[in-house]
Amino acid sequence: MIFLRWLVQLLVLLIHGGWCGVAPSPTDEGALRTGHGEHGEPGHQEPHKDSYSTFASEFLESRYLSDDGYPFPTAPPVDPFAKIKVSDCGVTKGCIRYGKPGCDAETCDYFLSYRRIGTDVEFEMSADTDGWVAVGFSSDKKMGGDDVMACVHDDNGRVRIHHFYNVGQWAKEIKRNPARDEEGIFENNRVTCRFKRPLYVPREETLVDLHLSWYYLFAWGPAIQGSITRHDIDSPPVSEHMISIYKYVDVFMPSTAYQTFNSPLCLLLIVALTFYLLMGTP
Repeated sequence: MIFLRWLVQLLVLLIHGGWCGVAPSPTDEGALRTGHGEHGEPGHQEPHKDSYSTFASEFLESRYLSDDGYPFPTAPPVDPFAKIKVSDCGVTKGCIRYGKPGCDAETCDYFLSYRRIGTDVEFEMSADTDGWVAVGFSSDKKMGGDDVMACVHDDNGRVRIHHFYNVGQWAKEIKRNPARDEEGIFENNRVTCRFKRPLYVPREETLVDLHLSWYYLFAWGPAIQGSITRHDIDSPPVSEHMISIYKYVDVFMPSTAYQTFNSPLCLLLIVALTFYLLMGTP
């Protein structure tokens, strides 16, 4: 009796295992995994591989698809910071350089460029500092009541664009920041950045319309924990004339070290020395 029961169980196992020539049921899991080979030839079965592929695809769908079945958005690739081209100055963009004669965006004490792109204005700034670099838009040549855009190097090595409003001799950060498409880099002890801001904006105290002409204030200095401090020089340079965003100029402003011969007292001394040499001693 026991032997008969064992024989029946063995026969059942042989039938379900396919060893007796009985085809499995179409609904059987083994039949679902019976497919074609890599190139479509029948008879090639890889149950473990097919099972893994099915599991992997289901896992990826559950991991990378939203509840609605759409793929989650991925972050765009980060491109390296494109160097500022000074060959375009005065041609397709306006530039202001402050420093040594013949300097560029990587060697000037301060550099600024601007150009119109549709309804935006793109600014590029660079300064010889490890803290911040800024440009202010003023109705006069004095600091106070000015709309300021600054690129600040924080303690994490990032360069971020901030919006400030000058109240007297100190800058108050404004939460409403018109900057977009911002990018910046700190390299070779220089803070360099690029950003866009709308040409036309609703008129308010802390935000000016760039389609109007303004005096440009140029400043840079150290930062502490991502916060700006006093600028490097006591009297930061200011554009001699109001700058129009519609006129691309290439202006060079010599820094203090190269302003010796522009001093009236120095010129007077040179004239006196020349007159003395020409006339000779009595």
